[in-house]
Amino acid sequence: MNFDLIKDFMTLLEQFESDNKTSPNSYPPTIEGFKLWVSGKENLESTRAGDEPYWEGKENGRTPESAISTLLVHLNRYAKTYSKSAISDSEFSTQEDFIYLINLKAFGEMTKMALIKKNIHDKPVGMLIIARLLRQGLIEQTDSDLDKRSKLIRITGRGLQILENQMEKIRQATNIVAGNLNYSEKMDLIRILNKLDRFHYPIFSRNIHSDELINTVYDEYTFKKL
Repeated sequence: MNFDLIKDFMTLLEQFESDNKTSPNSYPPTIEGFKLWVSGKENLESTRAGDEPYWEGKENGRTPESAISTLLVHLNRYAKTYSKSAISDSEFSTQEDFIYLINLKAFGEMTKMALIKKNIHDKPVGMLIIARLLRQGLIEQTDSDLDKRSKLIRITGRGLQILENQMEKIRQATNIVAGNLNYSEKMDLIRILNKLDRFHYPIFSRNIHSDELINTVYDEYTFKKL
């Protein structure tokens, strides 16, 4: 019997259990969870060593920018499927409905356009969501004291109750979306996504027409120097 191998395995298992105490939702305490943890550890060490990760089509010249764009689209679709499941037995029609309410609960009343921009929606789409929530009595609107032309939107007591009824499933959905990332990986991903968000949000806020958007952004930013 190879006792050195057993000793190394036990040391690795102890590290696995220790890491899971720091972030209990990272990996299930099973052999499958242990295998996922080992795989993630190897990937992290490879990244620190400066090795490039593999992405589909890399060997055929596919660019990292293309892979990033596709993966973000895929992750958005995965997240939507979990959100759809989280609201399947509720009064919400789409994930945008409860996200609008969560923002109103967290940040308080705001104008319609402020709420729409916070959710990265075009005005027509945002207005449809707001109209639906108004009809359901989940939000209410009042005149702004600062600008009589503007309406302030706030969540109603009924909206708070309906939202609270679904929050457990919504939290479960968000935990699933984070998948098998450990705590350190989650923090790294937040930093990277925040950096991308800070780049794109000012561009989005300018409401550049679709016909001009790509040319305008490319003219203003020199991507080769990033």
